[in-house]
Amino acid sequence: MKALVVVDYQVDFVNGSLGFPGAEKLEQVILAKIAKCRSEGGQVIFTLDTHGEDYLRTAEGRKLPVVHCVKGTPGHDLYGKVAAAVSPEDIVIEKPAFGSLELADLLKRIAPDEVELCGLVTDICVISNAVIARAALPESRVSVDPAACGSPDYEAHMRALRAMAGVQIEIPV
Repeated sequence: MKALVVVDYQVDFVNGSLGFPGAEKLEQVILAKIAKCRSEGGQVIFTLDTHGEDYLRTAEGRKLPVVHCVKGTPGHDLYGKVAAAVSPEDIVIEKPAFGSLELADLLKRIAPDEVELCGLVTDICVISNAVIARAALPESRVSVDPAACGSPDYEAHMRALRAMAGVQIEIPV
């Protein structure tokens, strides 16, 4: 069984407070991956970067002082048609940090033989959760499609892809 993890494809990362040009173009690629995973009997998992009103007083907020993905605000929502694509069989994980230990526990429990990650931001939350997936499932195939993730900093995006390849996360060309 395959698991597709859609990482933080949220309004604030696409066209909100931390949005960047080109992030909206990932929508169709991500929708196609969701449809393909479902058609093959896989499990779709969404992560949501989730913060509270106290974000600027947190360790992350002191280093990245841009309020984003506050639960209950429009910026916390999944973006566009991806939001509408969530089905009752999907799993949604709200995560308070870059990586999700809840995702690791879930992956160990459902034990897919393949995990693919896509979404935002390549050099922050995608890499964090890809490494967590690799650690949780050392014998499973873990991959990240460069065409299905992005970053406002192209060089950081490329460095993250190289770092993931270095820990045996497959990066299709």
